[in-house]
Amino acid sequence: MSNEARQHRFRPPQGAADLLLIRHGETQAAVRGQDFPMVEGQGNPALRPEGEAQARAVAARLKGENIGAIYVTTMQRTHQTAAPLAEALGLVPKVERDLREVHLGDWDGGEYRFRVAENDPIIQRMHETQDWGEIPGAEKREAFFDRVRRGLLRIAAAHPDELVAVVVHGGVIGAALAIATGSRPFGFTGADNGSISRLVVQGDRMILRGFNDVSHL
Repeated sequence: MSNEARQHRFRPPQGAADLLLIRHGETQAAVRGQDFPMVEGQGNPALRPEGEAQARAVAARLKGENIGAIYVTTMQRTHQTAAPLAEALGLVPKVERDLREVHLGDWDGGEYRFRVAENDPIIQRMHETQDWGEIPGAEKREAFFDRVRRGLLRIAAAHPDELVAVVVHGGVIGAALAIATGSRPFGFTGADNGSISRLVVQGDRMILRGFNDVSHL
C-alpha cells in the first residue's frame, strides 16, 4: 500500500464522449432592410473575414488533438468554421440537425440583432423570463433545450471514449451548459465566436469541463 495519496486528476469516465463545443466564427453584419440568406426559416449568414481567421485559429489549436469526428449543423457558418480543422485532420464533418441555432421567429434573418442593440422591451422580457419564446413566433426554451439535449446525447452515444469537435452556435452552447449544470437557462449565454467549451457526456449524465476558452484567438 502506498504511503501517499495524491489529488485526483479528472479523466472522462469509461464510455463517455468528450465533446469540444466550438462556437462558429463571426458572421456577416446585419444590414437594415436586407435579410440574411435563409435555411429552413432561419438566418444563414456566412463568415466575415474575422470569422474565417477565427476558424483557422481553432484549427491551429486543435489539429494536434486526437479528434475522432467533427460535427456541424445545417447552417453554413458552422461548415465554414469547421473546414480548416476538417482539412487538417482529414475528416469529413457530419451534420447534427438538432444542434442548429434557436429559431428567432419573426426576428430571424437579422432583425434580432437590431432589437438587441435597441434594448427592445421584448428583449428585456426575454431576459427576465429566460425564454426566447417571448419573441413573436420564436422557439420556446423548453423545445429548444429538448432538441439540443437530443443532439448531444446522439453524438455522445455514437462516440464512446472519443474526443469529438462539435461546431455549433452561441445559443446551443448556452443551452448545453445550462442543461449540464442546472443553471439559469441563460447562465452561459455569450460564448465568444471561435471559443471552445468542453462537455463530457456519459449516457444521460453531462459534466462541464470548460467554458469559453479563447486562448487561441
